[in-house]
Amino acid sequence: MQVHNSLNKIPSTAEKLLAWYDNHHRELPWRVTPPMAARGITNNPYHVWLSEVMLQQTTVQAVKAYFEKFTALWPRVEDLAAAPEEDVMKAWAGLGYYARARNLKKCAEAVASQHGGRFPNTEEGLKALPGIGDYTAAAIAAIAFNRQAAVMDGNVERVIARLYAISDALPGAKPAMRALVQTLTPEKRPGDFAQAMMDLGATICTPKRPACMHCPLREDCIALASDDPERFPVKAPKKERPVRLGAAFVAQNSNGDIWLRRRAPSGLLGGMSEVPTTDWNSRRDGATELTAAPCPADWRACGVVTHIFTHFELRLSVFHAQGVEQVDGHGWWSPLTEVDGEALPTVMKKAINAAMS
Repeated sequence: MQVHNSLNKIPSTAEKLLAWYDNHHRELPWRVTPPMAARGITNNPYHVWLSEVMLQQTTVQAVKAYFEKFTALWPRVEDLAAAPEEDVMKAWAGLGYYARARNLKKCAEAVASQHGGRFPNTEEGLKALPGIGDYTAAAIAAIAFNRQAAVMDGNVERVIARLYAISDALPGAKPAMRALVQTLTPEKRPGDFAQAMMDLGATICTPKRPACMHCPLREDCIALASDDPERFPVKAPKKERPVRLGAAFVAQNSNGDIWLRRRAPSGLLGGMSEVPTTDWNSRRDGATELTAAPCPADWRACGVVTHIFTHFELRLSVFHAQGVEQVDGHGWWSPLTEVDGEALPTVMKKAINAAMS
């Protein structure tokens, strides 16, 4: 009896992964899952873009609440484009990497004014927008528009490095990894394939103690067959993170209001609110003594707060004064009950908390 060739076909890597994804996908507020797609629901490019920008250098768990906040405040990209930048920065406060928020606003404005509220549906068109690089363009093109784009985040890098036992160190190995992802990405369901790779890395092919026996690609994985999967991806030695010093001054008036000011629109924490601080940045220390205080007052030392930025560690000496009526420079008094709603980055919230404790 002749057996049809299709019965002997060995499922491809993409087919195995998509079959796994159909049954084990994560439920995320910005995602159209396979059951939803079967009912004719399609991905919203605005939601895909917003989530991808938020997810850069940030965990899924942290992003969920911010995504829901943004889409409640600004349901469409045109709404975000029309929003005051200060409101956008306030809504972003605490999510970190604040240049993303400034570019988010610029990108929304470009989509609304130059593209009639519709995102370009190609990688090239997407990369022409503010704040959208190679990864984000590929992710939006694949997930929102089903383009056969190679999507590679940290989770995908780990899966590919183990699947092929890539011994070259990151970041140098990225071009070869991207070429492999491009080869694996199917013409049909490229968006689901990209999300499946991300889910596999996040839930099965984890950095430590990967659950290899539950992996749909275990039979294809060279690292599992011949090496230690945890050894991959190989990373170049990290450079030592420099430590920078500075001071923060938390001034309260007789009503208990806190004096805040706006940082310069560009640069580190650009456009965010802050308590007065000394002139520190990633390359140099700022003053740490009371002589740098923004006004005469009975300043009390409140210890040191530490915050880790991407390229350096910051240690701020915190000083607190009450009954202050005038502070040098431009700024405003924020009632204590409204401080949480200000566009304060995490490091400034740490300084205020240290002063209040």
